[in-house]
Amino acid sequence: MTERTTGGTGADTGLQPTPSHTVGPFYGYALPFPGGGDIAPEGRDGTVTVHGHVYDGSGEPVPDALIELWQAGPDGDLSGAPGSMRRDPVDGGHLGRNGVDFTGFARVPTDADGHWTARTLRPGARTGHAPYISVCVFARGLLHHLFTRVYFPEDNQAHADDPLLASLDAERRETLVATAGPATGSYRFDIRLQGEKETVFLEFH
Repeated sequence: MTERTTGGTGADTGLQPTPSHTVGPFYGYALPFPGGGDIAPEGRDGTVTVHGHVYDGSGEPVPDALIELWQAGPDGDLSGAPGSMRRDPVDGGHLGRNGVDFTGFARVPTDADGHWTARTLRPGARTGHAPYISVCVFARGLLHHLFTRVYFPEDNQAHADDPLLASLDAERRETLVATAGPATGSYRFDIRLQGEKETVFLEFH
């Protein structure tokens, strides 16, 4: 977008220097796909909703973040359902899930209010760990994406034996545990990138 200005000779050029580019990249284009938050198909017994907001260091919502979730099935199996995506036979684009399989994977963009939602099944426990969902956060201004986890409040007894949770003090551990909502099967998990109550993020070597 341009506005009228004058050149060095005083002539009216009709152009004005553009402002600095906003820090990117932007993840709301091309990467999201229809039904990206549907880890479990609609109508499947035992489905739960996990949702929340992504906040920046000032407590403002991040409207163009991208959340990826990976998790085990209720039996603890991590294999998911490869090949469960449908493609458009004309252009090869993603049409969404097949509506049948539990996939173990979600990719969800945040909306204008920084909110995201996924429908899934509660993950089963794996040896040496309380049940959890792995989370990867992509957002503008992040040089590297961030990793964290969602644990469930009902598994409180198992939390004491989980090596990650056991290594954290109570205040930091709280940032990894979802809050049960008023509706049955609804959990809220907010992600705070910086500042007060910053979410615990993991570093892998």
